[in-house]
Amino acid sequence: MNIRMEIIYKTSKGVEVRFSSDEMKMEKAILIAEDMEKTGRLKEVTFIDVQDRTWSLKELKKFLEGIQTEPHHISVYFDGGFDAKSKKSGLGCVIYYEQDGKHFRKRKNAFVEEIETNNEAEYAALYLGLQELEALGVHHLPVKFVGDSQVVINQLSGEWPCYEETLTKWADRVEDKMKQMGIHPEYEAISRKQNREADHLASQALEGLEIASNIQL
Repeated sequence: MNIRMEIIYKTSKGVEVRFSSDEMKMEKAILIAEDMEKTGRLKEVTFIDVQDRTWSLKELKKFLEGIQTEPHHISVYFDGGFDAKSKKSGLGCVIYYEQDGKHFRKRKNAFVEEIETNNEAEYAALYLGLQELEALGVHHLPVKFVGDSQVVINQLSGEWPCYEETLTKWADRVEDKMKQMGIHPEYEAISRKQNREADHLASQALEGLEIASNIQL
């Protein structure tokens, strides 16, 4: 989970200054706050997550301790491919996460026939990622969703309106699932080249090659 810090620092001469940090991983923020506390001049520190929730140092340390044995620091790369001639689609997702101090990569693809457009395939690929997160036991955590579909990323983040009924249904389905799992999403658009791992999984699904793996990196 990325957070930023709001700090009130008091100098040796009693002058107070308030400043904000850039976003950083919570482990780094805790380390900085604890280091500043040692000086005896840290008057106040508040941690603010991507959902604008505030945390005290004690609360953040307790949260970090509690999630170490569960998947966390999660990024989901997704991509959907649609073959207009055959009306068939391939879905691919790659999940990077940490657990017990180790790094893992989970890959999954799927072949589907009930989809009509490429944008639907992209939504379905993201939903496949959600299903894999559910299988991992992920709940009530921030998750970053990364894809090359401007439509999906911008519609789900609220940057673009959704006028097509079919895509609206997909967006509702995705958001309902996230709400059920307690997931706080963050979205990032990347190029197709940067998303080649998920893209390759989608292509393999269209070719009839099923992939399901979970390895420690």
